[in-house]
Amino acid sequence: MHHELLSVVDENDRIIGSRPRHQIHAQGLRHRAVHILVFNDQGQLFLQKRSMKKDLNKGLWDTSAAGHVDEGEDYQPCAQREAEEELGILVADTLEALFKLTATPRLGMEFIQVYQCRHNGPFQLAAEEIDDGQWFSPQEISQRVNDDDHTLTDTFKIIWQRYQQI
Repeated sequence: MHHELLSVVDENDRIIGSRPRHQIHAQGLRHRAVHILVFNDQGQLFLQKRSMKKDLNKGLWDTSAAGHVDEGEDYQPCAQREAEEELGILVADTLEALFKLTATPRLGMEFIQVYQCRHNGPFQLAAEEIDDGQWFSPQEISQRVNDDDHTLTDTFKIIWQRYQQI
Protein backbone atom coordinates (compact mmCIF):
# COMPACT_ATOMS: atom_id res chain seq x y z
CA MET A 1 0.00 0.00 0.00
CA HIS A 2 2.73 2.48 0.89
CA HIS A 3 4.37 2.16 -2.53
CA GLU A 4 1.27 2.67 -4.65
CA LEU A 5 1.62 5.43 -7.24
CA LEU A 6 -1.05 8.10 -7.30
CA SER A 7 -1.61 10.98 -9.66
CA VAL A 8 -0.81 14.44 -8.33
CA VAL A 9 -3.39 16.98 -9.53
CA ASP A 10 -3.67 20.77 -9.62
CA GLU A 11 -6.43 22.93 -8.12
CA ASN A 12 -8.66 22.05 -11.11
CA ASP A 13 -8.15 18.28 -10.70
CA ARG A 14 -5.87 18.07 -13.75
CA ILE A 15 -3.05 15.54 -13.55
CA ILE A 16 0.36 17.19 -13.22
CA GLY A 17 2.49 14.22 -12.17
CA SER A 18 2.63 11.15 -9.96
CA ARG A 19 4.23 10.21 -6.67
CA PRO A 20 4.13 7.39 -4.15
CA ARG A 21 1.16 7.60 -1.75
CA HIS A 22 3.30 8.25 1.34
CA GLN A 23 5.01 11.23 -0.33
CA ILE A 24 1.69 12.71 -1.44
CA HIS A 25 0.32 12.58 2.11
CA ALA A 26 3.57 13.75 3.73
CA GLN A 27 3.83 16.74 1.36
CA GLY A 28 0.12 17.60 1.36
CA LEU A 29 -0.22 17.27 -2.42
CA ARG A 30 -3.61 17.23 -4.15
CA HIS A 31 -4.72 13.81 -5.33
CA ARG A 32 -7.86 11.80 -6.07
CA ALA A 33 -10.06 9.44 -4.06
CA VAL A 34 -13.48 7.82 -4.21
CA HIS A 35 -16.03 7.09 -1.50
CA ILE A 36 -19.00 4.75 -2.02
CA LEU A 37 -22.25 4.81 -0.03
CA VAL A 38 -23.89 1.37 -0.16
CA PHE A 39 -27.60 1.41 0.69
CA ASN A 40 -29.80 -1.66 1.11
CA ASP A 41 -33.41 -2.04 0.00
CA GLN A 42 -34.58 -0.77 3.43
CA GLY A 43 -32.69 2.50 2.90
CA GLN A 44 -30.02 1.73 5.49
CA LEU A 45 -26.40 2.69 4.85
CA PHE A 46 -23.55 0.22 5.38
CA LEU A 47 -20.61 1.77 7.22
CA GLN A 48 -17.21 0.18 7.65
CA LYS A 49 -15.09 0.41 10.77
CA ARG A 50 -11.57 1.04 9.54
CA SER A 51 -8.91 -1.45 10.54
CA MET A 52 -6.67 -0.63 13.49
CA LYS A 53 -3.80 -1.45 11.09
CA LYS A 54 -4.55 1.58 8.89
CA ASP A 55 -2.21 4.57 9.05
CA LEU A 56 -5.04 7.13 8.99
CA ASN A 57 -8.36 7.15 10.91
CA LYS A 58 -7.75 3.73 12.42
CA GLY A 59 -10.76 2.26 14.19
CA LEU A 60 -13.15 4.98 12.98
CA TRP A 61 -16.42 4.46 11.12
CA ASP A 62 -16.32 5.56 7.47
CA THR A 63 -18.20 5.28 4.18
CA SER A 64 -19.04 1.80 2.91
CA ALA A 65 -15.90 1.65 0.77
CA ALA A 66 -13.23 4.14 -0.22
CA GLY A 67 -9.81 4.42 -1.71
CA HIS A 68 -7.26 6.34 -3.70
CA VAL A 69 -7.50 6.58 -7.47
CA ASP A 70 -4.34 4.91 -8.76
CA GLU A 71 -2.08 6.50 -11.35
CA GLY A 72 -3.64 5.95 -14.79
CA GLU A 73 -7.05 5.08 -13.30
CA ASP A 74 -10.25 7.12 -13.47
CA TYR A 75 -12.81 7.67 -10.71
CA GLN A 76 -15.53 5.21 -11.82
CA PRO A 77 -13.27 2.18 -12.37
CA CYS A 78 -11.64 2.96 -9.03
CA ALA A 79 -15.01 2.95 -7.25
CA GLN A 80 -15.87 -0.41 -8.80
CA ARG A 81 -12.46 -1.82 -7.81
CA GLU A 82 -12.68 -0.54 -4.22
CA ALA A 83 -16.18 -1.99 -3.71
CA GLU A 84 -14.94 -5.35 -4.92
CA GLU A 85 -11.67 -5.27 -2.95
CA GLU A 86 -13.11 -4.01 0.34
CA LEU A 87 -16.63 -5.49 0.34
CA GLY A 88 -16.42 -8.33 -2.18
CA ILE A 89 -19.31 -6.96 -4.28
CA LEU A 90 -19.79 -6.02 -7.92
CA VAL A 91 -21.51 -2.64 -8.24
CA ALA A 92 -21.12 -1.64 -11.89
CA ASP A 93 -24.85 -2.02 -12.58
CA THR A 94 -26.04 0.14 -9.67
CA LEU A 95 -23.17 2.61 -9.18
CA GLU A 96 -24.31 6.24 -9.46
CA ALA A 97 -22.07 9.31 -9.25
CA LEU A 98 -23.46 11.81 -6.72
CA PHE A 99 -21.04 14.73 -6.32
CA LYS A 100 -17.37 15.63 -6.15
CA LEU A 101 -15.74 17.40 -3.23
CA THR A 102 -12.88 19.83 -3.81
CA ALA A 103 -9.50 19.06 -2.29
CA THR A 104 -9.03 20.87 1.03
CA PRO A 105 -6.73 20.31 4.01
CA ARG A 106 -9.68 18.93 6.03
CA LEU A 107 -10.19 16.32 3.28
CA GLY A 108 -6.50 15.41 3.20
CA MET A 109 -6.05 17.36 -0.07
CA GLU A 110 -8.19 14.78 -1.87
CA PHE A 111 -10.63 15.49 -4.69
CA ILE A 112 -13.32 13.02 -3.65
CA GLN A 113 -15.85 11.63 -6.11
CA VAL A 114 -18.76 10.22 -4.11
CA TYR A 115 -20.92 7.40 -5.44
CA GLN A 116 -23.91 5.50 -4.19
CA CYS A 117 -25.20 2.04 -5.04
CA ARG A 118 -27.69 -0.57 -3.88
CA HIS A 119 -26.65 -3.89 -2.38
CA ASN A 120 -28.13 -6.02 0.38
CA GLY A 121 -24.99 -7.99 1.13
CA PRO A 122 -23.63 -10.29 2.23
CA PHE A 123 -20.20 -8.74 2.15
CA GLN A 124 -16.74 -10.27 2.29
CA LEU A 125 -14.89 -7.61 4.27
CA ALA A 126 -11.19 -7.16 3.49
CA ALA A 127 -9.54 -7.97 6.84
CA GLU A 128 -6.53 -5.71 6.24
CA GLU A 129 -8.84 -2.75 5.53
CA ILE A 130 -11.93 -3.26 7.70
CA ASP A 131 -12.42 -4.48 11.29
CA ASP A 132 -16.23 -4.41 11.25
CA GLY A 133 -19.25 -3.29 9.25
CA GLN A 134 -22.83 -2.49 10.12
CA TRP A 135 -26.07 -1.13 8.66
CA PHE A 136 -27.33 2.20 10.03
CA SER A 137 -30.51 4.15 9.41
CA PRO A 138 -30.10 7.59 7.81
CA GLN A 139 -31.71 9.11 10.93
CA GLU A 140 -29.13 7.52 13.23
CA ILE A 141 -26.28 8.65 10.99
CA SER A 142 -27.63 12.20 10.81
CA GLN A 143 -27.88 12.32 14.61
CA ARG A 144 -24.30 11.07 15.01
CA VAL A 145 -23.00 13.57 12.44
CA ASN A 146 -24.94 16.43 14.05
CA ASP A 147 -23.49 15.42 17.44
CA ASP A 148 -19.98 15.51 15.91
CA ASP A 149 -19.48 11.86 16.89
CA HIS A 150 -15.72 11.35 17.19
CA THR A 151 -16.03 7.68 16.18
CA LEU A 152 -16.83 8.84 12.62
CA THR A 153 -14.15 10.07 10.22
CA ASP A 154 -14.20 13.78 9.42
CA THR A 155 -14.39 12.92 5.73
CA PHE A 156 -17.51 10.83 6.26
CA LYS A 157 -19.16 13.65 8.23
CA ILE A 158 -18.46 16.08 5.37
CA ILE A 159 -19.76 13.60 2.80
CA TRP A 160 -22.94 12.92 4.81
CA GLN A 161 -23.66 16.63 5.30
CA ARG A 162 -23.31 17.18 1.55
CA TYR A 163 -25.38 14.07 0.78
CA GLN A 164 -28.24 15.42 2.87
CA GLN A 165 -28.30 18.57 0.75
CA ILE A 166 -29.03 16.70 -2.49
